[in-house]
Amino acid sequence: MTDTLRLQETQPADRPQIPGLYAAAFPEEDLAALVEALLVDPAVLSLSAVTGETLVGHALFTRGRLEGAAERVALLGPIAVHPQHQRKGIGQGLINEGLARLKAEGVAQVLVLGDPSYYGRCGFRPKSRVVPPYPLPAEWGQAWQWQRLDGTEADLAGRLMLPAAWMRAELWG
Repeated sequence: MTDTLRLQETQPADRPQIPGLYAAAFPEEDLAALVEALLVDPAVLSLSAVTGETLVGHALFTRGRLEGAAERVALLGPIAVHPQHQRKGIGQGLINEGLARLKAEGVAQVLVLGDPSYYGRCGFRPKSRVVPPYPLPAEWGQAWQWQRLDGTEADLAGRLMLPAAWMRAELWG
C-alpha cells in the first residue's frame, strides 16, 4: 500500500524536514537562511507535499505589493521537490494549490524568477513589466515571469515591494 500525497499548509511536523529537502533538491545552493526567514513571516504562504509523515515537496509564496499600486501581488519561491519524487507532478501541484489559494484571497498577479520552460507549463509568461527589488542580469530577462490570477490579461507594472528577507541583492543575481 502506498501513502497518498497530501498538499497542505505547512505543519509543525513538516518544519524539521524543510532544510534537508532544500539541500537535497539544490545541493549547489544554500537556501536555508532565506527559507527559514520566510517560514516565520506572516506575509508568506507555506505549502507542503507530504506522503505518510515524509515531506517530499515544499513551496513558498510571499505576499507583496507594487509601489504606488492597489493590486495585491505575490512572489513564488523557493520551491523544492525531493530528487526521488521529481517528475511526478508534485511541484506543479504545489504551484497550482498556491495559485488557487492566492486567487481566493484576491491576489491579482504572481511573479517568479525561474526556468521559463518549467514555469511556462504552470501558466507563467516571460518578461514581466514588474520591476524586481534589485536589477536582474540581462540574460535572466526570460526567467522573470508573471501570471495574472484575476482574469485580466495585462501584466501589471511597478516596483515589487517584499518583506525584508527578500531585500538582499545577492538573491536577485
